[in-house]
Parts: sequence; structure tokens; C-alpha cells
Amino acid sequence: MKLTSSLLLRILFAGIVVSHSVLGQTKPKSVASAAAASKLARPKLVVGMVVDQMRYDYLYRYYDKYKEGGLKRLINEGFNCRNNHYHYALTVTAAGHSAVYTGSLPAINGIVGNDWYDASEGKNVYCTDDNTVATVGSSNVTVGKMSPKNLLVSTVTDQLRIATNFRSKTVGVAIKDRASILPAGHAANGAYWFDSKTGNFVTSTYYMNALPQWANDYNSLKKPAEYMGKGWNTLLPVEQYTQSSPDDVPWEGKLSTATKPVFPHDLTGNAGDAYGPLTTSPWGNTITKEMAIAAIKGENLGKGAETDFLAVSFSSPDRIGHMFGPNSVEQEDDYLKLDAEFADFFNFLDSWAGKGNYTVFLTADHGAMDVPAFWQDHKLPAGLMNATTLTRAVVKSLNDAFGEAEYVSAFENYQIYLNKTVLKEKKIAVADVYQVLRDALLQIDGVADVINLRDMGHAPLNTYQLEMFKNNVNAKRSGDLQLLVQPGWFASTMSTGTDHGTPYNYDTHVPFLLYGWGVNKGETLRRTTIADIAPTISALLHILPPSGNVGNPVVEALKK
Repeated sequence: MKLTSSLLLRILFAGIVVSHSVLGQTKPKSVASAAAASKLARPKLVVGMVVDQMRYDYLYRYYDKYKEGGLKRLINEGFNCRNNHYHYALTVTAAGHSAVYTGSLPAINGIVGNDWYDASEGKNVYCTDDNTVATVGSSNVTVGKMSPKNLLVSTVTDQLRIATNFRSKTVGVAIKDRASILPAGHAANGAYWFDSKTGNFVTSTYYMNALPQWANDYNSLKKPAEYMGKGWNTLLPVEQYTQSSPDDVPWEGKLSTATKPVFPHDLTGNAGDAYGPLTTSPWGNTITKEMAIAAIKGENLGKGAETDFLAVSFSSPDRIGHMFGPNSVEQEDDYLKLDAEFADFFNFLDSWAGKGNYTVFLTADHGAMDVPAFWQDHKLPAGLMNATTLTRAVVKSLNDAFGEAEYVSAFENYQIYLNKTVLKEKKIAVADVYQVLRDALLQIDGVADVINLRDMGHAPLNTYQLEMFKNNVNAKRSGDLQLLVQPGWFASTMSTGTDHGTPYNYDTHVPFLLYGWGVNKGETLRRTTIADIAPTISALLHILPPSGNVGNPVVEALKK
């Protein structure tokens, strides 16, 4: 067809009109898409969950009795690092929580134990001690003299605050002070822990001068008193606890008013520790969950323009384990009820932030050995060393070798802190003390070896354990000599309950589960470590990992 000038103009004009019409319709979408693409995608909320003394096998030991919305939700809908271990030797609460949130290790972050000896000050130090601050929220003046000042590096929670120029909020909640303070970090908006003397959740002047109204409101409900009055009975008939020993066995401890370690448990406290028994029951998990939800609502976490972070730790499983042991009906009942608390908590997060808009990780600060008497009853290799006998053997051998004197300043974390002043006066080398003690202590059942921490290059250890002990040694805070116990053994003054703090699998192998925003569904059996958690969350959030980080992101867990 021959195009006339008038037809050509009509076609061109029509094209222009159509083009303008199309552009007019699509421009808002293009602008909206560009605006959306220009904002960094992050979840509304990250919830870090640490269960105190949760061995890896608890995920599957009670699996058939778990409900669908709790642990099974994380296991089956999230990403499961099934071969996750601690990367240092002395597995205790403060060190574990610090490693989880710093991606570091005690040699670098300085949290070598719950306690250590400060040679320069000549005194023992508790991990979160801070005499420059005061209690907020309780008449108990000692419970709040706490802060994260002894933690020498930043946390992933700190890094999120820095990355958003402190617009993000970070909050810690736990029964134990160290389990709330260390994860929340140095720059936290708040950390809250439980005062078992008054039944209040408290904080310190490090964070604020008065509790926020939402915390006062929760304390005013007096939930701890209400739950203590209910006592502790089993969720199911006792005969259905088929993964546990009988309810009455000689290797279980007893709560303060009990004559036997059997259900139902009375939770009556005493004047100095009125609410202590509550924390050694599943009700401790209940008040932790309730306080966590109160914190989310009160601080409006996950509702702002930036990602917020809640660090919550469930401390009661540790206290139950220490009292009754991993194979007890009490611990099985505790985990079945904890699973129900998780289901309730996740349902709340769905309604608050929206399913798929928040990220959760779950791990533990350490595992635990079974009660040695339980193993012995089943002809397994285990035993219990008397801590007093060990101490006396150390003192006697040194006095016999070098004459009467105070050669030892402290015993902590299976470590011996030598009195350097006395050694200098007597012109005794640490190497000579080491040889004397090694010869003496190797004669005691349960002692595997003694290590000179000031000469690790000559330590008589296999490569695997040597690295783990090296990762523990901080020059200013660690002891001089390290006692290594045999597998299945620990030292105690009690003949009941369990303990932890060794480099063996029952203490190091703990869960690491990821779920929610930015997380793939799946699992891995390659070895991961606790140090990998903080850099994985950092990668998810596109922020700098903590200052002492030594771990690597679990890349297969994260969506690209």
C-alpha cells in the first residue's frame, strides 16, 4: 500500500498516543519496582534461640512425641546442620552464648568460662560482673550488677545496630543473666534476666535507669508465683515416657523440699531463693517465652523500617539436666513441653511479623554427659571424680615436692591457676610444677592427661583435641595447667545429676537449625561449627561479621 502523507501522520500520531498511553500505565509500576529494588531486602525480625544444655540427639530422641508446629517445623521446613559442633574444649554456658553470637572463640572473645581467675586483681571474676552498674527492677542489689563489659569483641547483634546506624533494635531475654547479656551485645537496647529471689525480670543501669512499662506490666502479673503454685506434673502419663529411665532412680537429684526424685514435684522455694525451683522446671521456659513475647510487643520489634533482633535463651533445660540427668522422665517432659512453647511462639511470630517475614535460628550453648551412674548401670565406661579429692591431690603433691606453700591461686574450668609470686620467690618453673602434677594426677581414675597451657607446642595431645584446647586459651584469663578428663567422666561434689565442659561429642554436638526468611529447606551432614552461626546470619543480613569472627557462612542454607 502506498502511504500518503496524511496516512503516515495518522499512523505516527497513533503510535505516539499508544506509546504515551502504555508509558502512562506502566510508569508507576516501573517506579515502584525501581524503588523496591533500591531497598535492601532483609527480614523484619531475626530471633536467635539458644536452648541451654540441648544435645543434638534431643531433636530426634523425642521426635515422635513432638507436635507439628514446634521443633518439627524447624526440622522439616527449615535448614538443618546435622553435624554441628563446638570448636573449643571447655563447653559451658557463658562461653557458648558468646561463641554463638560472636562467631569467635574464647581465646579471642575472652569469655573462657562462666568464671575465671584474674591474676592482676587477685580475685575470681564472673563473666558478666560489673560493679559500676546497679540493679533495675528489683530490691535485690546484687542481681543487676551485670553488663557485657568482659566480652572483648562485638556480636552479630552489635553489627546489626552499627549497620543500620543504630536504628535497628536488639533485645536479650533469658532466665540466666549471662544468657541474656552476652547475646544481646554491647550496644543492645536492653537485656532482661530473672531474679529468683523476687520473681521479677530485671536489668541493669548499663542499659537503662528504669524498666520499660511493658516489663513492669509483665512483672505485675506475678506469673512465676502462679506457676509455682501449680507444681510440676507430667504432660503425659508417666508410663508413656519410654525414652527415659524409671521415675525413681538413685542417680537423680531432688528439689529442695522433696524426699524422692519423683512426680509430682512440689516447687516450694526458700527465703533466699524463693523462685529457684521454678527455674528447674518447664515453667521456666514458659515465663521466658512470655517475657520474649512481651519484649517483642513492648519494643515493637519487627514493625519498624529496619530489621530488629531478639536473642532469647531457654535456661531451664540446663538446670533440669544438672539436677535429674538427660535420661530422666523430667528432661523428657521438659522437652515435650518446650516443644509446645516453641509452637506457641512461632504462631505468635506468624501473626505479628507475618509468616515468611522473620528468620529464626536454634542452637545450644553446650550438650551434656549422661549421669555416670546410669552408664555404669548399663556396663558403659564412665565415672565420677570427687572434686575435693582432686584439689587435695594437687596441694599435697606440690607441698611434697617443693615444701609447704600456697602454690595454687584458683581452680576453674578444670584449670589450675598457679601463684606466680610464690613460684618466683622459690625459683620454681611452671614446667617443673607441671611435671609434678602430671605424674601425680595421672594416677587418679578419670584423669586422661594434664596439659601445660603455657607451652602448648609440646602438649601431648592428638591434633583434634590440641586445636580445641588452643581455641580456649586466653593469655590473660586462662589458667596455667589444664586437666583433661576421660570420656564419660567429670568431677563433682555431688553423686547425682550431670555436667558438661569437655571436648567430647556429648558436650560439643548441638543443633543448628535455620528457618524462615532467606533460608532454604534442606540439611547438611558436613561438619559445621558454632562459629559459623554469626557469619551465616551476617551474610543473610548483608552486614559485617563480628570483630572476632573466625567462622564461615553456611552458604547452602541461604537463598541467593
